[in-house]
Amino acid sequence: MVTREQVEDVLDKIRPAIMMDGGNVELVEVVENCAKIRLVGACMGCPSSMMTLQFGIEETLRAEIPDFDHVIPVSAFE
Repeated sequence: MVTREQVEDVLDKIRPAIMMDGGNVELVEVVENCAKIRLVGACMGCPSSMMTLQFGIEETLRAEIPDFDHVIPVSAFE
């Protein structure tokens, strides 16, 4: 089972790159082996945000956490 701590540890590695572009990533909740993730700051509404979630964040989480399944995007209003 994937834990919040595991996901936060990986996100801490990713955050500096996202923050360089004026954004950030927020872990909302871990549900089973998935993470509900919210992009904030400059990432909100960015045309590349879905690519960042899928090919940056999700792939990194899968590589670092063997049981990790997928990212569930959460909007700023949820």
